[in-house]
Amino acid sequence: MAHTPEPPQSEGSTTRHRRGRYSAEFRKDAASLVLDEQRTIADVARELGVNTQTLGNWVREELINRDEREGLTSNERRELVRLRRKVEQLTTKNELLKRFLAFWMQEGIQ
Repeated sequence: MAHTPEPPQSEGSTTRHRRGRYSAEFRKDAASLVLDEQRTIADVARELGVNTQTLGNWVREELINRDEREGLTSNERRELVRLRRKVEQLTTKNELLKRFLAFWMQEGIQ
């Protein structure tokens, strides 16, 4: 039987955490308990003190990362976010250049 991952704890905290408080390693290990040991999501979630829906999301993400389910891998999702931010930055710069050119052309006419 695989080692059960321990949820991260900070001083004075309970087993409940705000979004993003679980490491990628913990999420992967928790999902592996479901996938590799054929345990139920409810059983593992109860043992680790996490929400069943949260663990279900981690299991789905791990299936995608293992190419056992269609969807974007974690790396692809991060890359998509990065590229969308870059497009937004470039669009903003493009709009500013258009305004500057229009202003410059207006000044040149007068």
